[in-house]
Amino acid sequence: MLASLKTLPDTEPDTVLSVTGLNAFYGLAHILFDVSLELGHGQVLALLGRNGAGKSTTFKSIMGVAGRSTGTILFGDRRIDGLSPSQRNRLGLGYVPEDRRIFADLTTLENLEVGRQVARPGVPVWTPERLFALFPNLGELRHRAGGRMSGGEQQMLTIARTLMGNPSVILLDEPSEGLSPKIVEQMAQAILHLKAEGLSVVLSEQNLHFATLVADRATIIESGRIRYAGDMAELRADAELQREFLSA
Repeated sequence: MLASLKTLPDTEPDTVLSVTGLNAFYGLAHILFDVSLELGHGQVLALLGRNGAGKSTTFKSIMGVAGRSTGTILFGDRRIDGLSPSQRNRLGLGYVPEDRRIFADLTTLENLEVGRQVARPGVPVWTPERLFALFPNLGELRHRAGGRMSGGEQQMLTIARTLMGNPSVILLDEPSEGLSPKIVEQMAQAILHLKAEGLSVVLSEQNLHFATLVADRATIIESGRIRYAGDMAELRADAELQREFLSA
């Protein structure tokens, strides 16, 4: 129902990530259609949608690891859509993919060292000990190989490894998927802690309840097109919008 479509406001001075007119293609298939979103400093934005809606492709395109894409991506005041994925990462854009991609033969500490980058002005500096305070489970597994961890522990490790790069913005792809309710609660608390530290977070989710626990704003994507952008509280109160774009 196109009447539900709302557009984002003009870019504000504290915008740290701005995506405009993003189109993505896999071969001849057109996957994303003029996707736009904005993230403010210290904000958590939830990118919501059903399975296959285009959430992961949006993240991969922002990070530069998807197929061919067009559009404008501003990271702070710098345009990054022409940069390589490693260049985007070195500027402080962190990415936690849905499939985790830990190094199964490396220990927790060794995985964290792989992600280490230099400190950046105005951005929290992460160390293994700080991360073990954020994810106590990992502190108990510092010498365990990643391949011998549970799915929830691997998810925590992937986020922690990304934080070792001291990002100012982090993209979390389906952070609650397949996790037990207890681990989901711990994940929500960790995201709120990152927000309190001043990090800006975009998370893709199918779990509306989890998103409402952590997100300030929400954007809904369906069939590669943005259908809603606004306050999370407004979306939470709109049962019709949820049924139209988020119900199974």
